Amino acid sequence: MDMPVVLVPGFMLDADLWSDLVDDLAALGPVRHADLSRAASIEEMAADLLEAAPGRFDLVGFSMGGYVARAAQRAAPHRIRRLVLIATSARGDAAVQAQRKAAIAEADPASFRGLSRGSIRTSLAPDREGDTGLVERIRAMSVRLGGETFRRQALVRRDGDMDLLPAIGCPTLVVAGSRDRLRSLDEARELQAGIPGATLRIIDAGHMIPMEAPEELSAALLAFLGD
Repeated sequence: MDMPVVLVPGFMLDADLWSDLVDDLAALGPVRHADLSRAASIEEMAADLLEAAPGRFDLVGFSMGGYVARAAQRAAPHRIRRLVLIATSARGDAAVQAQRKAAIAEADPASFRGLSRGSIRTSLAPDREGDTGLVERIRAMSVRLGGETFRRQALVRRDGDMDLLPAIGCPTLVVAGSRDRLRSLDEARELQAGIPGATLRIIDAGHMIPMEAPEELSAALLAFLGD
């Protein structure tokens, strides 16, 4: 029986994050994209996801979407068959992150012109920083989402949930980029260690694994979700 797959993007990203592997994933069942653009908290994002999702499904969360995916799993564990957490963490916001969010709250959403190219380059492996096409494709997602969504998502508090990981009862795959400068391998290993029976797959990429290494990620997802 086909099992629907729900894909959850990260901060200021939309469905194009998954464009390079969505055709492969369609072999597993219907592919749905979670919309995080309207909610103002991780819990609200998870509630929106669950409201739009089919009755039972596999759930794949990227970066901020990993926090959302775990919140959805906690809220409706009976609905999620398998869980994949990509380039994410169980740690909460650091003090410097909280300060940055406070500064963003003062900015005018109308002045937003998309994520800076410098910040986007930092999300890529060092040898992909000069890939102008990839940088512009990522930036275009943030432009489409706009200033109001940027302000909402930038102010979303990411609480640590390390103590809640042992309650995750579904098979879980953790995927990390070996050259990710935003999320460390230690954070991925913490997820693997905290979730009973979780497995860890390390891929040669920066933070933007679905766009930097779609073929390798697709193979890992097909093997895990299609088992």
